Amino acid sequence: MGPRSNDHPSSLSNAHFCEQAFLIDLARVSWKDIDLIPTVEDAWSFFKSNFLAILNKHAPFKKCRTKNRYSPWFTPDLTALDQHKNILLQTAIASNSPRDMQLFREVRNQYTQSVRKAKASFFKQKFASCSSNSKTFWDTVKSMENKSTSSQLPTALRLGNTVIPDKSMIIKNFNKHFSTAGHAFLLATPTPANCSPNPGPNPGQQLWPCFPPGYPAPPAATCPSLPSFSFTQIRIADVLKELQNLDPYKSAGLDNLDPLFLKLSAAIVATPITGLFKLSFVPFEIPKDCKAAAVIPLFKGGDTLDPNCYRPISILPCLSKVFESQINKQITDHFESHRTFSAVQSGFRAGHGCTSATLKVLNDIITAIDKRQYCAAVFIDLAKAFDSANHRILIGRLNSLGFSNDCLAWFTNYFADRVQCVKSEGLLSGPLAVSMGVPQGSILGRILFSVSINDVALAAGDSLIHLYADDTILYTSGPSLDTVLTNLQTSFNAIQHSFRGLQLLLNASKTKCMLFNRSLPAPARPTSITTMDGSDLELWTTTNI
Repeated sequence: MGPRSNDHPSSLSNAHFCEQAFLIDLARVSWKDIDLIPTVEDAWSFFKSNFLAILNKHAPFKKCRTKNRYSPWFTPDLTALDQHKNILLQTAIASNSPRDMQLFREVRNQYTQSVRKAKASFFKQKFASCSSNSKTFWDTVKSMENKSTSSQLPTALRLGNTVIPDKSMIIKNFNKHFSTAGHAFLLATPTPANCSPNPGPNPGQQLWPCFPPGYPAPPAATCPSLPSFSFTQIRIADVLKELQNLDPYKSAGLDNLDPLFLKLSAAIVATPITGLFKLSFVPFEIPKDCKAAAVIPLFKGGDTLDPNCYRPISILPCLSKVFESQINKQITDHFESHRTFSAVQSGFRAGHGCTSATLKVLNDIITAIDKRQYCAAVFIDLAKAFDSANHRILIGRLNSLGFSNDCLAWFTNYFADRVQCVKSEGLLSGPLAVSMGVPQGSILGRILFSVSINDVALAAGDSLIHLYADDTILYTSGPSLDTVLTNLQTSFNAIQHSFRGLQLLLNASKTKCMLFNRSLPAPARPTSITTMDGSDLELWTTTNI
């Protein structure tokens, strides 16, 4: 499938959409036939083709120029006023009458004032409701910037010494760049010759890559006696709730199943969708559409010609997120009830967050300074951490945590045959395989990454450590600076070994060392903290704490 070009992006036309007629047609489909279909792929095709056929009848895809698709503060009254304004403009142009033009200007001014009032009122209420939630607060601030995630492509892309101006080649090379982003460890580390994978619990299944000298195995799981975990049946009521809570402002994935219309039809489609999900547990198979991501390159600053200056924003099918949310809840409940996660891991956990993690680390550092001790920390950065997660290591980690063979088989299929395409400005690249990493933008990707790094904390030794997603801070304190730096170096070496065992690559240029000191004598040239490759970390000293 080569690049596909449109004059303008396609979007659903719902100008004449009748919700009642749409729901009546959906209700006429014999959805119970899904239970008679033996394979999940065929059942998915049955659901998708029937849903899209009816959707296209009532809200067909059209090529058109699109403004921002939704604004939550844009009410139906504003829509009606906007349409009235546009009609008056057309009338004024056609009649060339000053009176008609004056009437248009009055309604236009009324519309502008109404929009400003509606927007101000909406954000005032939003800020009032999220005063105690920092994440919601900053999400609201970002939404006020009115930035679209459908970024424009650069005028050209530089690959080595070659500059590529053709847009179809730009998205093709963006896709190649993003799909291989997780190979950082493999490219930076030579593959040992005497390497043979270890067998898994099932015939033909290989879980762990080999770890000869120089490739230390990840630390042992913290919960060897954890009770076995198996999936439980998904309930229709839970799926219905997820569908009703879909965000209608999100974009559809490559499957074109729009969350707005799935939300509207939740009461009708919840039962067949639940049947689909249950069928996935029998042959341990996930529909291929659910493993295909549309990726939008979002410029993050720097050289516009450099592909490394773009962040891949993945758009996954919303039904795959509904399914994953059910799986995620079962896994999270199991882990939290058995205290599987390390107490020093705060990422993606209820009751934990950036604020609580910061306060914990800050309190430890201030306590040491108040005792007139030196304190030093290493802020560890990993290169493309989420994109580099090794699937065999992840399956092995789940196995060590008591996941049943059925669960392991399901996750093996979950990681297999994933693909992505880059989509921008009406262009769609061909698909490329993604063989590493946890799917960014997915629901399960976050907890799977947390599982993979959970036991890194065991390697901290005498130092303290705190993990938040792919950010790690390692710190220690004591009355002697030399002793503090020696202990920190020892712990840092062990942590680097652990990350190498997980095939995660240290980003030495962004990993920093900081010395905290308020009143003790500052050394002229403190001992450097070094990486395993011999690079000295940049040292910062601060007294502002």
